[in-house]
Amino acid sequence: MKIGIFGSDYQTDKQHFIIKLFEDLARYGAEIWVERTFCDYLAEKIAYKPDIQGIISMDDCCPLDIVLSLGGDGTFLRTARWVGRQNIPILGINTGRLGFLATVGTGEMDATLDSIFHHCYRIEERSLLQISSPYPSPHNCALNEIAFLKRDTAAMISIHTCLNDDYLTEYLADGLIVATPTGSTAYNLSVNGPILVPQADNFVLSAVAPHSLNMRSLVIPDNARLHVRIESRTHDFLVSLDGRTRAFPSDTEFDVQKADFTIKMLQRENQNFYDTLRKKMLWGTDVREYFFNP
Repeated sequence: MKIGIFGSDYQTDKQHFIIKLFEDLARYGAEIWVERTFCDYLAEKIAYKPDIQGIISMDDCCPLDIVLSLGGDGTFLRTARWVGRQNIPILGINTGRLGFLATVGTGEMDATLDSIFHHCYRIEERSLLQISSPYPSPHNCALNEIAFLKRDTAAMISIHTCLNDDYLTEYLADGLIVATPTGSTAYNLSVNGPILVPQADNFVLSAVAPHSLNMRSLVIPDNARLHVRIESRTHDFLVSLDGRTRAFPSDTEFDVQKADFTIKMLQRENQNFYDTLRKKMLWGTDVREYFFNP
Protein backbone atom coordinates (compact mmCIF):
# COMPACT_ATOMS: atom_id res chain seq x y z
CA MET A 1 0.00 0.00 0.00
CA LYS A 2 1.34 3.44 -0.99
CA ILE A 3 0.73 5.96 1.78
CA GLY A 4 1.47 9.68 1.70
CA ILE A 5 2.02 11.75 4.85
CA PHE A 6 1.36 15.46 5.30
CA GLY A 7 2.01 17.18 8.62
CA SER A 8 2.23 20.50 10.38
CA ASP A 9 5.51 22.04 11.51
CA TYR A 10 4.57 22.91 15.08
CA GLN A 11 4.19 19.55 16.80
CA THR A 12 7.61 18.88 18.29
CA ASP A 13 5.90 17.62 21.45
CA LYS A 14 4.33 14.84 19.33
CA GLN A 15 7.64 13.54 17.98
CA HIS A 16 7.40 10.20 19.80
CA PHE A 17 4.01 9.55 18.22
CA ILE A 18 5.26 10.62 14.77
CA ILE A 19 8.30 8.32 14.95
CA LYS A 20 6.15 5.42 16.14
CA LEU A 21 3.72 6.01 13.26
CA PHE A 22 6.50 5.75 10.68
CA GLU A 23 7.83 2.61 12.37
CA ASP A 24 4.36 1.04 12.44
CA LEU A 25 3.79 1.80 8.77
CA ALA A 26 7.13 0.22 7.92
CA ARG A 27 6.17 -2.93 9.86
CA TYR A 28 3.00 -3.16 7.77
CA GLY A 29 5.17 -2.99 4.65
CA ALA A 30 3.79 0.34 3.46
CA GLU A 31 5.50 2.35 0.75
CA ILE A 32 5.81 5.77 2.42
CA TRP A 33 5.87 9.15 0.69
CA VAL A 34 6.23 12.40 2.66
CA GLU A 35 5.28 15.96 1.71
CA ARG A 36 8.43 18.03 1.24
CA THR A 37 7.82 20.67 3.94
CA PHE A 38 7.00 18.04 6.55
CA CYS A 39 10.03 15.98 5.56
CA ASP A 40 12.26 19.03 6.05
CA TYR A 41 10.63 19.66 9.43
CA LEU A 42 11.34 16.10 10.57
CA ALA A 43 15.00 16.40 9.61
CA GLU A 44 15.63 19.91 10.96
CA LYS A 45 13.48 20.08 14.11
CA ILE A 46 13.46 16.57 15.51
CA ALA A 47 16.51 15.13 13.68
CA TYR A 48 14.51 12.25 12.25
CA LYS A 49 14.98 10.82 8.76
CA PRO A 50 12.47 8.04 8.13
CA ASP A 51 12.97 5.37 5.51
CA ILE A 52 10.73 6.65 2.71
CA GLN A 53 10.12 5.95 -0.94
CA GLY A 54 9.97 9.56 -2.07
CA ILE A 55 8.98 13.20 -1.60
CA ILE A 56 5.61 14.77 -2.41
CA SER A 57 5.66 18.21 -4.00
CA MET A 58 2.64 20.49 -3.61
CA ASP A 59 2.76 21.16 -7.36
CA ASP A 60 2.89 17.55 -8.57
CA CYS A 61 0.57 14.56 -8.58
CA CYS A 62 1.58 11.29 -6.94
CA PRO A 63 -0.33 7.99 -7.29
CA LEU A 64 -1.11 7.00 -3.69
CA ASP A 65 -3.66 4.70 -2.06
CA ILE A 66 -4.19 6.82 1.09
CA VAL A 67 -2.94 10.11 2.48
CA LEU A 68 -2.50 10.69 6.22
CA SER A 69 -2.84 14.25 7.53
CA LEU A 70 -1.04 14.76 10.86
CA GLY A 71 -2.11 17.92 12.66
CA GLY A 72 -5.35 19.82 12.91
CA ASP A 73 -8.00 20.86 10.43
CA GLY A 74 -5.65 23.38 8.80
CA THR A 75 -3.27 20.58 7.85
CA PHE A 76 -6.20 18.55 6.54
CA LEU A 77 -7.33 21.45 4.33
CA ARG A 78 -3.81 21.82 2.91
CA THR A 79 -3.75 18.08 2.23
CA ALA A 80 -7.14 18.27 0.53
CA ARG A 81 -5.89 21.12 -1.69
CA TRP A 82 -3.02 18.91 -2.86
CA VAL A 83 -5.24 15.87 -3.39
CA GLY A 84 -7.75 17.87 -5.45
CA ARG A 85 -9.15 15.72 -8.24
CA GLN A 86 -6.86 12.73 -7.60
CA ASN A 87 -9.54 10.77 -5.70
CA ILE A 88 -7.13 9.74 -2.95
CA PRO A 89 -8.81 9.12 0.44
CA ILE A 90 -7.55 11.29 3.32
CA LEU A 91 -7.37 10.21 6.95
CA GLY A 92 -7.13 13.08 9.44
CA ILE A 93 -5.07 12.29 12.56
CA ASN A 94 -5.60 14.92 15.23
CA THR A 95 -2.38 16.10 16.86
CA GLY A 96 -3.78 19.63 17.15
CA ARG A 97 -6.75 21.01 19.04
CA LEU A 98 -10.47 20.67 18.24
CA GLY A 99 -10.40 18.98 14.84
CA PHE A 100 -13.66 18.21 13.03
CA LEU A 101 -11.73 16.96 9.97
CA ALA A 102 -8.82 15.39 11.85
CA THR A 103 -11.06 12.98 13.75
CA VAL A 104 -8.69 10.16 14.76
CA GLY A 105 -6.88 10.72 18.06
CA THR A 106 -3.29 9.63 18.64
CA GLY A 107 -4.51 7.00 21.10
CA GLU A 108 -6.63 5.40 18.37
CA MET A 109 -3.83 5.03 15.84
CA ASP A 110 -2.93 1.38 16.46
CA ALA A 111 -6.51 0.23 15.94
CA THR A 112 -6.90 2.58 12.96
CA LEU A 113 -3.83 1.25 11.15
CA ASP A 114 -5.03 -2.30 11.76
CA SER A 115 -8.37 -1.36 10.20
CA ILE A 116 -6.71 0.28 7.19
CA PHE A 117 -4.43 -2.64 6.34
CA HIS A 118 -7.32 -5.08 6.75
CA HIS A 119 -9.47 -2.83 4.53
CA CYS A 120 -12.05 -2.33 7.28
CA TYR A 121 -12.99 1.27 6.62
CA ARG A 122 -15.43 3.35 4.60
CA ILE A 123 -15.09 6.41 2.38
CA GLU A 124 -17.19 9.55 2.79
CA GLU A 125 -17.43 11.98 -0.11
CA ARG A 126 -17.41 15.68 0.78
CA SER A 127 -18.61 18.48 -1.50
CA LEU A 128 -16.48 21.51 -2.33
CA LEU A 129 -17.22 25.06 -3.44
CA GLN A 130 -15.77 26.56 -6.59
CA ILE A 131 -15.38 30.29 -7.29
CA SER A 132 -14.92 32.10 -10.57
CA SER A 133 -13.88 35.73 -11.02
CA PRO A 134 -12.23 38.04 -13.56
CA TYR A 135 -8.93 37.13 -11.86
CA PRO A 136 -8.65 33.34 -12.32
CA SER A 137 -6.54 31.14 -10.07
CA PRO A 138 -5.59 27.45 -10.32
CA HIS A 139 -6.62 27.01 -6.66
CA ASN A 140 -10.25 28.12 -6.86
CA CYS A 141 -11.94 25.46 -4.71
CA ALA A 142 -12.65 25.22 -0.98
CA LEU A 143 -13.64 22.27 1.21
CA ASN A 144 -14.82 24.34 4.19
CA GLU A 145 -15.89 27.79 3.03
CA ILE A 146 -15.45 30.77 0.78
CA ALA A 147 -15.64 34.05 2.72
CA PHE A 148 -15.92 37.63 1.47
CA LEU A 149 -14.45 39.89 4.15
CA LYS A 150 -13.61 43.51 4.85
CA ARG A 151 -9.95 44.44 5.25
CA ASP A 152 -8.56 44.87 8.78
CA THR A 153 -10.33 47.74 10.60
CA ALA A 154 -12.09 49.06 7.47
CA ALA A 155 -15.77 49.91 7.35
CA MET A 156 -18.26 47.15 6.60
CA ILE A 157 -18.70 46.01 3.01
CA SER A 158 -21.83 45.72 0.85
CA ILE A 159 -22.36 42.28 -0.66
CA HIS A 160 -25.02 42.29 -3.38
CA THR A 161 -26.22 38.70 -3.65
CA CYS A 162 -28.25 36.73 -6.21
CA LEU A 163 -29.22 33.06 -6.19
CA ASN A 164 -29.38 31.76 -9.74
CA ASP A 165 -31.25 34.58 -11.51
CA ASP A 166 -33.14 35.79 -8.43
CA TYR A 167 -32.03 38.75 -6.33
CA LEU A 168 -31.57 37.73 -2.67
CA THR A 169 -30.38 40.73 -0.67
CA GLU A 170 -27.62 43.21 0.07
CA TYR A 171 -25.57 42.09 3.04
CA LEU A 172 -24.18 45.06 5.00
CA ALA A 173 -21.65 43.31 7.20
CA ASP A 174 -18.02 42.61 7.96
CA GLY A 175 -18.34 39.68 5.60
CA LEU A 176 -20.32 36.79 4.17
CA ILE A 177 -19.44 33.11 4.59
CA VAL A 178 -20.52 30.50 2.05
CA ALA A 179 -19.99 27.16 3.78
CA THR A 180 -20.23 23.53 2.75
CA PRO A 181 -21.70 20.91 5.10
CA THR A 182 -18.11 20.05 6.03
CA GLY A 183 -17.37 23.72 6.73
CA SER A 184 -20.54 24.26 8.73
CA THR A 185 -18.56 23.35 11.87
CA ALA A 186 -15.75 25.79 11.03
CA TYR A 187 -15.96 29.58 10.47
CA ASN A 188 -19.72 29.28 9.95
CA LEU A 189 -20.17 27.82 13.44
CA SER A 190 -18.20 30.68 15.01
CA VAL A 191 -20.75 33.21 13.67
CA ASN A 192 -23.64 31.11 15.03
CA GLY A 193 -24.49 29.45 11.73
CA PRO A 194 -26.25 26.06 11.64
CA ILE A 195 -24.49 22.70 11.64
CA LEU A 196 -25.19 20.60 8.54
CA VAL A 197 -24.60 16.85 8.38
CA PRO A 198 -21.93 15.96 5.80
CA GLN A 199 -24.45 14.17 3.57
CA ALA A 200 -26.72 17.24 3.24
CA ASP A 201 -27.21 18.51 -0.32
CA ASN A 202 -26.94 22.09 0.87
CA PHE A 203 -24.70 25.06 1.45
CA VAL A 204 -25.20 27.79 4.06
CA LEU A 205 -24.84 31.57 3.84
CA SER A 206 -23.89 33.30 7.11
CA ALA A 207 -23.15 36.99 7.58
CA VAL A 208 -20.18 38.10 9.68
CA ALA A 209 -21.19 40.86 12.13
CA PRO A 210 -24.17 42.07 10.05
CA HIS A 211 -25.43 45.65 10.40
CA SER A 212 -28.96 44.30 10.92
CA LEU A 213 -29.52 41.69 13.63
CA ASN A 214 -32.37 40.09 11.70
CA MET A 215 -29.94 39.01 8.93
CA ARG A 216 -30.00 35.30 9.74
CA SER A 217 -28.16 32.39 8.17
CA LEU A 218 -29.76 30.84 5.08
CA VAL A 219 -29.50 27.22 3.96
CA ILE A 220 -29.60 26.85 0.17
CA PRO A 221 -29.56 23.84 -2.19
CA ASP A 222 -26.09 22.90 -3.35
CA ASN A 223 -27.12 23.02 -7.02
CA ALA A 224 -27.72 26.78 -6.77
CA ARG A 225 -25.36 29.32 -8.31
CA LEU A 226 -24.49 32.26 -6.09
CA HIS A 227 -23.55 35.56 -7.72
CA VAL A 228 -22.08 38.35 -5.60
CA ARG A 229 -20.78 41.86 -6.20
CA ILE A 230 -18.87 43.51 -3.36
CA GLU A 231 -18.57 47.23 -2.70
CA SER A 232 -16.04 48.64 -0.24
CA ARG A 233 -15.40 52.21 0.91
CA THR A 234 -11.71 51.37 1.14
CA HIS A 235 -11.74 50.29 -2.53
CA ASP A 236 -10.81 46.70 -1.83
CA PHE A 237 -11.79 43.65 0.23
CA LEU A 238 -10.63 40.09 0.91
CA VAL A 239 -11.71 36.73 -0.44
CA SER A 240 -10.73 33.71 1.64
CA LEU A 241 -10.81 30.09 0.43
CA ASP A 242 -10.25 27.81 3.43
CA GLY A 243 -8.04 30.52 4.94
CA ARG A 244 -6.08 31.29 1.76
CA THR A 245 -6.70 35.02 1.37
CA ARG A 246 -6.40 37.43 -1.54
CA ALA A 247 -7.40 41.09 -1.95
CA PHE A 248 -9.70 42.26 -4.77
CA PRO A 249 -10.80 45.71 -5.92
CA SER A 250 -14.26 47.05 -5.05
CA ASP A 251 -17.10 46.10 -7.42
CA THR A 252 -15.50 42.78 -8.38
CA GLU A 253 -18.11 40.12 -9.16
CA PHE A 254 -17.93 36.40 -8.40
CA ASP A 255 -19.87 33.23 -9.10
CA VAL A 256 -19.83 30.49 -6.46
CA GLN A 257 -21.19 27.00 -7.03
CA LYS A 258 -20.61 23.37 -6.23
CA ALA A 259 -17.37 21.95 -7.61
CA ASP A 260 -17.51 19.08 -10.07
CA PHE A 261 -15.43 16.75 -7.87
CA THR A 262 -15.40 15.64 -4.23
CA ILE A 263 -12.85 14.99 -1.51
CA LYS A 264 -12.78 11.46 -0.10
CA MET A 265 -12.46 11.14 3.68
CA LEU A 266 -11.42 7.82 5.16
CA GLN A 267 -13.43 6.85 8.25
CA ARG A 268 -13.20 3.84 10.52
CA GLU A 269 -16.24 1.59 10.29
CA ASN A 270 -17.35 2.32 13.85
CA GLN A 271 -16.93 6.10 13.49
CA ASN A 272 -19.63 8.57 12.48
CA PHE A 273 -20.31 12.30 12.42
CA TYR A 274 -22.59 12.22 15.45
CA ASP A 275 -19.90 10.64 17.60
CA THR A 276 -17.57 13.43 16.52
CA LEU A 277 -20.16 16.10 17.40
CA ARG A 278 -20.74 14.66 20.85
CA LYS A 279 -17.02 14.48 21.59
CA LYS A 280 -15.98 17.83 20.14
CA MET A 281 -19.02 19.85 21.29
CA LEU A 282 -19.30 18.07 24.68
CA TRP A 283 -22.96 17.31 23.99
CA GLY A 284 -24.61 15.52 26.89
CA THR A 285 -21.62 16.25 29.13
CA ASP A 286 -21.74 18.10 32.45
CA VAL A 287 -19.06 20.69 31.64
CA ARG A 288 -18.51 21.37 35.33
CA GLU A 289 -17.37 17.79 35.79
CA TYR A 290 -15.37 17.90 32.52
CA PHE A 291 -13.36 20.98 33.44
CA PHE A 292 -13.25 20.97 37.22
CA ASN A 293 -13.10 17.31 38.25
CA PRO A 294 -9.58 16.81 39.72
